Amino acid sequence: MVAPPGLREHIAVWARDLGFDAVGVADVDLSVAEPGLLAWLDAGFHGTMDYMARHGLKRARPAELVPGTVSVITVRMNYLAGDADDAVRTLDDGATAYVSRYALGRDYHKVLRSRLQKLADRIAEDVGPFGYRVFTDSAPVMEVELARKSGIGWRGKHTLALHRETGSFFFLGEIYTDLPLTPTEPITEHCGSCTRCIDVCPTKAIVGPYRLDARRCISYLTIEHDGAIPLELRALLGNRVYGCDDCQLFCPWNKYARPSDLPEFAVREGLDRATLVELFAWTPEEFDRRMAGSAIRRIGYERWSRNLAVGLGNAAKTPEVIAALSARRQDASALVREHVEWALKT
Repeated sequence: MVAPPGLREHIAVWARDLGFDAVGVADVDLSVAEPGLLAWLDAGFHGTMDYMARHGLKRARPAELVPGTVSVITVRMNYLAGDADDAVRTLDDGATAYVSRYALGRDYHKVLRSRLQKLADRIAEDVGPFGYRVFTDSAPVMEVELARKSGIGWRGKHTLALHRETGSFFFLGEIYTDLPLTPTEPITEHCGSCTRCIDVCPTKAIVGPYRLDARRCISYLTIEHDGAIPLELRALLGNRVYGCDDCQLFCPWNKYARPSDLPEFAVREGLDRATLVELFAWTPEEFDRRMAGSAIRRIGYERWSRNLAVGLGNAAKTPEVIAALSARRQDASALVREHVEWALKT
Protein backbone atom coordinates (compact mmCIF):
# COMPACT_ATOMS: atom_id res chain seq x y z
CA MET A 1 0.00 0.00 0.00
CA VAL A 2 0.94 3.65 -0.40
CA ALA A 3 0.22 5.92 2.56
CA PRO A 4 -1.51 9.19 1.58
CA PRO A 5 0.48 12.39 2.25
CA GLY A 6 -0.02 13.71 5.76
CA LEU A 7 -1.52 10.46 7.08
CA ARG A 8 0.94 10.20 9.97
CA GLU A 9 0.02 13.69 11.14
CA HIS A 10 -3.68 12.93 10.82
CA ILE A 11 -3.24 9.75 12.88
CA ALA A 12 -1.63 11.80 15.64
CA VAL A 13 -4.65 14.12 15.77
CA TRP A 14 -7.15 11.24 15.74
CA ALA A 15 -5.21 9.45 18.49
CA ARG A 16 -5.28 12.48 20.76
CA ASP A 17 -9.00 12.86 20.13
CA LEU A 18 -9.38 9.31 21.46
CA GLY A 19 -7.58 10.12 24.71
CA PHE A 20 -4.04 9.03 23.88
CA ASP A 21 -1.37 11.36 25.24
CA ALA A 22 1.25 10.67 22.59
CA VAL A 23 1.57 8.79 19.31
CA GLY A 24 4.56 7.74 17.22
CA VAL A 25 5.58 5.44 14.40
CA ALA A 26 8.36 2.84 14.40
CA ASP A 27 9.78 0.65 11.68
CA VAL A 28 9.96 -3.10 12.25
CA ASP A 29 13.72 -3.54 12.64
CA LEU A 30 14.19 -4.45 16.31
CA SER A 31 17.37 -6.46 15.74
CA VAL A 32 19.31 -4.27 18.19
CA ALA A 33 17.12 -5.66 20.99
CA GLU A 34 17.53 -9.34 20.09
CA PRO A 35 20.83 -10.04 21.97
CA GLY A 36 19.43 -8.58 25.19
CA LEU A 37 16.22 -10.58 24.87
CA LEU A 38 18.11 -13.85 24.33
CA ALA A 39 20.47 -13.15 27.24
CA TRP A 40 17.50 -12.41 29.51
CA LEU A 41 15.81 -15.67 28.56
CA ASP A 42 19.06 -17.66 28.87
CA ALA A 43 19.49 -16.32 32.40
CA GLY A 44 16.04 -17.65 33.29
CA PHE A 45 14.89 -14.19 34.38
CA HIS A 46 11.44 -14.88 32.93
CA GLY A 47 10.72 -17.37 35.73
CA THR A 48 7.65 -19.50 35.07
CA MET A 49 6.46 -17.28 32.21
CA ASP A 50 7.18 -20.07 29.74
CA TYR A 51 5.40 -18.26 26.94
CA MET A 52 8.31 -15.80 26.88
CA ALA A 53 10.67 -18.57 25.83
CA ARG A 54 8.15 -20.13 23.44
CA HIS A 55 7.75 -16.87 21.57
CA GLY A 56 11.51 -16.35 21.45
CA LEU A 57 12.65 -13.88 18.84
CA LYS A 58 9.17 -13.49 17.39
CA ARG A 59 8.81 -10.77 20.03
CA ALA A 60 11.54 -8.78 18.28
CA ARG A 61 10.31 -9.48 14.76
CA PRO A 62 6.94 -7.79 14.12
CA ALA A 63 6.68 -9.02 10.54
CA GLU A 64 6.88 -12.63 11.76
CA LEU A 65 4.14 -12.08 14.32
CA VAL A 66 1.87 -10.30 11.80
CA PRO A 67 2.97 -11.01 8.22
CA GLY A 68 2.87 -7.93 6.03
CA THR A 69 3.66 -5.50 8.85
CA VAL A 70 5.94 -2.67 7.73
CA SER A 71 5.11 -0.01 10.34
CA VAL A 72 4.02 0.09 13.98
CA ILE A 73 1.86 2.92 15.32
CA THR A 74 2.65 3.38 19.01
CA VAL A 75 0.55 5.18 21.60
CA ARG A 76 0.87 6.27 25.20
CA MET A 77 -1.96 6.82 27.71
CA ASN A 78 -1.57 8.19 31.25
CA TYR A 79 -3.27 6.15 33.97
CA LEU A 80 -2.27 7.63 37.32
CA ALA A 81 -5.13 8.05 39.78
CA GLY A 82 -4.35 10.53 42.55
CA ASP A 83 -0.65 11.27 42.90
CA ALA A 84 2.58 9.53 43.80
CA ASP A 85 2.62 11.02 47.30
CA ASP A 86 -0.70 9.30 48.07
CA ALA A 87 0.79 6.01 46.94
CA VAL A 88 3.84 6.41 49.16
CA ARG A 89 1.62 7.13 52.16
CA THR A 90 -0.27 3.89 51.45
CA LEU A 91 3.01 1.96 51.35
CA ASP A 92 3.94 3.43 54.72
CA ASP A 93 0.63 2.30 56.27
CA GLY A 94 1.11 -1.38 56.94
CA ALA A 95 -2.58 -1.99 57.61
CA THR A 96 -3.68 -0.74 54.18
CA ALA A 97 -3.39 -2.95 51.10
CA TYR A 98 -1.18 -1.55 48.36
CA VAL A 99 -2.47 -2.14 44.84
CA SER A 100 -0.36 -1.06 41.89
CA ARG A 101 -1.68 2.24 40.58
CA TYR A 102 -2.36 0.81 37.12
CA ALA A 103 -4.92 -1.63 38.53
CA LEU A 104 -7.04 0.77 40.58
CA GLY A 105 -9.47 1.40 37.74
CA ARG A 106 -10.87 -0.50 34.78
CA ASP A 107 -8.80 -3.20 33.07
CA TYR A 108 -6.43 -1.31 30.79
CA HIS A 109 -6.46 -4.10 28.20
CA LYS A 110 -10.10 -3.35 27.47
CA VAL A 111 -9.73 0.42 27.55
CA LEU A 112 -6.75 0.66 25.23
CA ARG A 113 -7.84 -2.13 22.89
CA SER A 114 -11.20 -0.46 22.34
CA ARG A 115 -9.64 2.91 21.60
CA LEU A 116 -6.95 1.43 19.37
CA GLN A 117 -9.68 -0.30 17.38
CA LYS A 118 -11.47 3.03 17.01
CA LEU A 119 -8.23 4.58 15.79
CA ALA A 120 -7.83 1.79 13.21
CA ASP A 121 -11.43 2.30 12.09
CA ARG A 122 -10.77 6.02 11.66
CA ILE A 123 -7.69 5.29 9.56
CA ALA A 124 -9.75 2.93 7.39
CA GLU A 125 -12.29 5.69 6.80
CA ASP A 126 -9.47 7.76 5.35
CA VAL A 127 -7.43 5.19 3.37
CA GLY A 128 -9.88 2.34 2.84
CA PRO A 129 -9.33 -1.26 3.96
CA PHE A 130 -5.79 -1.95 5.20
CA GLY A 131 -3.98 -4.68 7.10
CA TYR A 132 -3.53 -4.19 10.83
CA ARG A 133 -3.70 -5.74 14.29
CA VAL A 134 -3.99 -3.94 17.61
CA PHE A 135 -2.02 -4.88 20.73
CA THR A 136 -2.03 -3.89 24.39
CA ASP A 137 0.26 -6.11 26.43
CA SER A 138 -1.54 -9.01 24.79
CA ALA A 139 0.99 -10.79 22.54
CA PRO A 140 4.75 -11.14 22.04
CA VAL A 141 5.35 -7.45 21.39
CA MET A 142 8.42 -5.47 22.56
CA GLU A 143 6.36 -2.52 23.66
CA VAL A 144 9.11 -0.51 25.35
CA GLU A 145 11.52 -0.98 22.46
CA LEU A 146 8.86 0.16 20.02
CA ALA A 147 8.07 3.14 22.25
CA ARG A 148 11.78 3.99 22.32
CA LYS A 149 12.18 3.71 18.56
CA SER A 150 9.12 5.85 17.89
CA GLY A 151 10.09 8.58 20.34
CA ILE A 152 7.20 8.40 22.81
CA GLY A 153 9.59 7.45 25.61
CA TRP A 154 13.02 6.11 26.47
CA ARG A 155 13.87 2.91 28.36
CA GLY A 156 14.61 3.61 31.99
CA LYS A 157 17.02 1.57 34.07
CA HIS A 158 14.00 -0.15 35.65
CA THR A 159 13.17 -1.36 32.07
CA LEU A 160 9.96 0.72 31.85
CA ALA A 161 9.38 3.54 29.38
CA LEU A 162 9.97 7.08 30.64
CA HIS A 163 9.24 10.56 29.32
CA ARG A 164 10.43 13.90 30.67
CA GLU A 165 6.98 15.47 30.57
CA THR A 166 4.96 12.68 32.20
CA GLY A 167 7.27 10.23 33.99
CA SER A 168 6.33 6.57 33.60
CA PHE A 169 2.76 6.12 34.82
CA PHE A 170 1.35 5.36 31.39
CA PHE A 171 0.20 2.41 29.31
CA LEU A 172 1.54 1.54 25.87
CA GLY A 173 -0.37 0.22 22.88
CA GLU A 174 0.42 -0.59 19.27
CA ILE A 175 -1.12 -1.04 15.85
CA TYR A 176 0.90 -3.31 13.56
CA THR A 177 0.07 -2.24 10.03
CA ASP A 178 0.95 -2.73 6.37
CA LEU A 179 0.83 1.04 5.83
CA PRO A 180 4.33 2.35 4.98
CA LEU A 181 4.42 5.28 7.40
CA THR A 182 7.48 7.43 7.97
CA PRO A 183 8.93 6.68 11.43
CA THR A 184 9.05 9.38 14.08
CA GLU A 185 12.39 10.14 15.72
CA PRO A 186 13.57 8.64 19.02
CA ILE A 187 14.18 11.00 21.94
CA THR A 188 17.33 11.26 24.04
CA GLU A 189 17.61 9.33 27.29
CA HIS A 190 17.74 11.20 30.59
CA CYS A 191 18.44 8.70 33.35
CA GLY A 192 22.06 9.81 33.57
CA SER A 193 23.90 8.44 36.60
CA CYS A 194 20.71 8.05 38.66
CA THR A 195 20.14 4.58 40.15
CA ARG A 196 17.19 5.41 42.41
CA CYS A 197 14.96 2.70 40.90
CA ILE A 198 17.63 0.06 41.44
CA ASP A 199 18.34 1.20 44.98
CA VAL A 200 14.71 1.24 46.18
CA CYS A 201 13.55 -2.10 44.74
CA PRO A 202 12.38 -4.02 47.83
CA THR A 203 13.57 -7.42 46.57
CA LYS A 204 16.55 -6.23 44.52
CA ALA A 205 14.90 -7.56 41.38
CA ILE A 206 16.59 -4.92 39.22
CA VAL A 207 19.95 -6.68 39.11
CA GLY A 208 21.56 -3.96 37.02
CA PRO A 209 20.64 -1.09 34.72
CA TYR A 210 18.01 -2.26 32.21
CA ARG A 211 18.10 -5.81 33.64
CA LEU A 212 15.21 -7.23 35.67
CA ASP A 213 15.06 -10.68 37.27
CA ALA A 214 11.30 -11.29 37.20
CA ARG A 215 11.67 -14.14 39.70
CA ARG A 216 12.35 -11.57 42.42
CA CYS A 217 9.97 -8.89 41.16
CA ILE A 218 6.94 -8.29 43.38
CA SER A 219 4.74 -7.65 40.35
CA TYR A 220 5.68 -11.08 39.00
CA LEU A 221 5.31 -12.79 42.37
CA THR A 222 1.87 -11.36 43.12
CA ILE A 223 0.42 -11.56 39.60
CA GLU A 224 2.16 -14.02 37.27
CA HIS A 225 3.45 -16.56 39.78
CA ASP A 226 0.80 -19.13 40.72
CA GLY A 227 2.66 -21.05 43.43
CA ALA A 228 3.90 -20.28 46.90
CA ILE A 229 5.72 -16.99 47.45
CA PRO A 230 9.35 -17.89 48.29
CA LEU A 231 9.86 -17.75 52.05
CA GLU A 232 12.87 -15.46 51.83
CA LEU A 233 10.88 -12.88 49.86
CA ARG A 234 7.61 -12.80 51.79
CA ALA A 235 8.64 -10.20 54.36
CA LEU A 236 9.92 -7.99 51.55
CA LEU A 237 6.46 -7.77 49.98
CA GLY A 238 5.24 -5.65 52.87
CA ASN A 239 1.63 -4.65 52.18
CA ARG A 240 1.95 -4.92 48.36
CA VAL A 241 -0.85 -7.32 47.41
CA TYR A 242 -1.09 -6.69 43.67
CA GLY A 243 1.96 -5.45 41.83
CA CYS A 244 4.59 -2.97 42.96
CA ASP A 245 5.36 0.62 41.96
CA ASP A 246 8.44 1.44 44.04
CA CYS A 247 10.77 1.83 41.07
CA GLN A 248 8.32 4.36 39.64
CA LEU A 249 7.25 6.10 42.84
CA PHE A 250 10.80 7.08 43.71
CA CYS A 251 11.94 7.92 40.18
CA PRO A 252 12.76 11.65 39.99
CA TRP A 253 11.03 11.97 36.63
CA ASN A 254 7.70 11.02 38.14
CA LYS A 255 7.47 14.38 39.87
CA TYR A 256 6.09 15.35 36.47
CA ALA A 257 3.56 12.51 36.34
CA ARG A 258 0.11 13.81 35.47
CA PRO A 259 -3.09 12.21 36.80
CA SER A 260 -5.34 10.72 34.15
CA ASP A 261 -8.60 12.50 33.42
CA LEU A 262 -10.18 9.40 31.88
CA PRO A 263 -13.08 8.08 33.98
CA GLU A 264 -12.09 4.49 33.18
CA PHE A 265 -8.97 4.85 35.34
CA ALA A 266 -10.71 6.36 38.35
CA VAL A 267 -10.36 4.30 41.53
CA ARG A 268 -12.94 1.53 41.86
CA GLU A 269 -14.14 -0.29 44.99
CA GLY A 270 -12.03 1.94 47.26
CA LEU A 271 -8.89 -0.01 46.34
CA ASP A 272 -6.62 2.93 47.11
CA ARG A 273 -7.55 2.87 50.81
CA ALA A 274 -8.92 -0.60 51.60
CA THR A 275 -7.39 -2.44 54.55
CA LEU A 276 -5.82 -5.88 54.33
CA VAL A 277 -8.37 -7.21 56.83
CA GLU A 278 -11.28 -5.82 54.81
CA LEU A 279 -10.11 -7.39 51.53
CA PHE A 280 -9.21 -10.72 53.12
CA ALA A 281 -12.80 -11.05 54.30
CA TRP A 282 -14.15 -11.10 50.74
CA THR A 283 -15.80 -14.33 49.63
CA PRO A 284 -15.08 -15.76 46.16
CA GLU A 285 -18.43 -14.40 44.99
CA GLU A 286 -17.67 -10.95 46.36
CA PHE A 287 -14.25 -10.97 44.69
CA ASP A 288 -15.80 -11.85 41.32
CA ARG A 289 -18.46 -9.19 41.68
CA ARG A 290 -16.25 -6.39 42.89
CA MET A 291 -13.38 -7.13 40.51
CA ALA A 292 -15.52 -7.53 37.39
CA GLY A 293 -13.91 -5.36 34.71
CA SER A 294 -10.68 -5.06 36.69
CA ALA A 295 -7.24 -6.41 35.76
CA ILE A 296 -7.07 -7.91 39.25
CA ARG A 297 -9.78 -10.44 38.44
CA ARG A 298 -7.34 -12.16 36.10
CA ILE A 299 -5.26 -13.58 38.96
CA GLY A 300 -8.28 -15.21 40.59
CA TYR A 301 -9.44 -15.45 44.18
CA GLU A 302 -6.78 -17.94 45.29
CA ARG A 303 -3.76 -15.81 44.35
CA TRP A 304 -5.51 -12.70 45.65
CA SER A 305 -6.01 -14.43 49.01
CA ARG A 306 -2.42 -15.72 49.04
CA ASN A 307 -1.11 -12.19 48.52
CA LEU A 308 -3.34 -10.76 51.23
CA ALA A 309 -2.24 -13.44 53.68
CA VAL A 310 1.38 -12.40 53.12
CA GLY A 311 0.41 -8.76 53.62
CA LEU A 312 -1.32 -9.64 56.90
CA GLY A 313 1.75 -11.60 57.96
CA ASN A 314 3.79 -8.44 57.52
CA ALA A 315 1.27 -6.23 59.34
CA ALA A 316 1.15 -5.46 63.04
CA LYS A 317 -0.53 -8.39 64.82
CA THR A 318 -3.60 -6.60 66.08
CA PRO A 319 -6.57 -8.63 67.30
CA GLU A 320 -8.32 -7.84 64.00
CA VAL A 321 -5.40 -9.18 61.95
CA ILE A 322 -5.11 -12.36 64.01
CA ALA A 323 -8.87 -12.94 63.80
CA ALA A 324 -8.89 -12.43 60.03
CA LEU A 325 -6.09 -14.94 59.53
CA SER A 326 -7.49 -17.46 62.00
CA ALA A 327 -10.85 -17.39 60.23
CA ARG A 328 -9.21 -18.85 57.12
CA ARG A 329 -6.94 -21.49 58.64
CA GLN A 330 -9.22 -24.13 57.11
CA ASP A 331 -9.45 -22.43 53.71
CA ALA A 332 -10.34 -24.71 50.80
CA SER A 333 -7.04 -23.82 49.11
CA ALA A 334 -3.87 -25.51 50.37
CA LEU A 335 -1.90 -22.58 48.93
CA VAL A 336 -3.86 -20.08 51.00
CA ARG A 337 -3.66 -22.26 54.13
CA GLU A 338 0.11 -22.39 53.82
CA HIS A 339 0.45 -18.63 53.68
CA VAL A 340 -2.06 -18.14 56.48
CA GLU A 341 -0.05 -20.41 58.78
CA TRP A 342 3.13 -18.57 57.88
CA ALA A 343 1.44 -15.23 58.58
CA LEU A 344 0.20 -16.36 61.99
CA LYS A 345 3.67 -17.56 62.99
CA THR A 346 5.53 -14.49 61.72
